[in-house]
Amino acid sequence: MNILFINSSPNPHGNTARLAAALLEGKEYETLNLAEHRIYGYGQQFPDDQFMEVIDKIRAAKTIVIGSPLYWHNLSGLLRCFLDRTYGPFEQGEFRGREMYAIVQGAAPEKWMLDAC
Repeated sequence: MNILFINSSPNPHGNTARLAAALLEGKEYETLNLAEHRIYGYGQQFPDDQFMEVIDKIRAAKTIVIGSPLYWHNLSGLLRCFLDRTYGPFEQGEFRGREMYAIVQGAAPEKWMLDAC
């Protein structure tokens, strides 16, 4: 798959997914809903953890789009947990040459919120 959309909304068909669909209209892409994967906190190890499955999908993609709703002026908890876990498993420069996009949506963003993202 060339394009991977990582949806960190707990609602797989909500505003974040709709925003990604508008951005990626006319392009073939795969959606990975973090809410449908068991990803435990940094330092926790359980046999049913699916973190490496998500990492394998990221490694196979040429373009990565990460989408998140804004809750309490910050990224979703699902995405924060996932990002914490990415500390360590990647080699420096592993994603050189790939495209990465971030999309966020919220009810009433202000300029300082967008700057913080």
